[in-house]
Amino acid sequence: MPTAKKYESAAQRQAAYRLRCKELEVPVPAAPGQKSWKAMLGRALSLVEQTSEQMQGYYDARSEAWHDSNRGEAFIETMESVADAAEALREIHESLPTVTRYASSLRCVLEWR
Repeated sequence: MPTAKKYESAAQRQAAYRLRCKELEVPVPAAPGQKSWKAMLGRALSLVEQTSEQMQGYYDARSEAWHDSNRGEAFIETMESVADAAEALREIHESLPTVTRYASSLRCVLEWR
């Protein structure tokens, strides 16, 4: 039995897809600076963490024979490299200060006095 159509047309389906993608997106400020860099690093960190989790799930689903094979050992090295990259991105992301509009405005006022 075929499933019921959720959308009347391909255009509606694509519009719903774009809306879901837009809801997941965190806007990145257009001007270069601490705020935009922190947002971009946050996106990169999220993607690398998701990749690491998927790789771990893939590894866990494999047999012991595969784990012990050359492919399995090479995969472990790659998986560890991805985890190291996630940790490095996390450290960089956390080291950047959180800049808010209020904090930068207050700093300008204090510097002016």
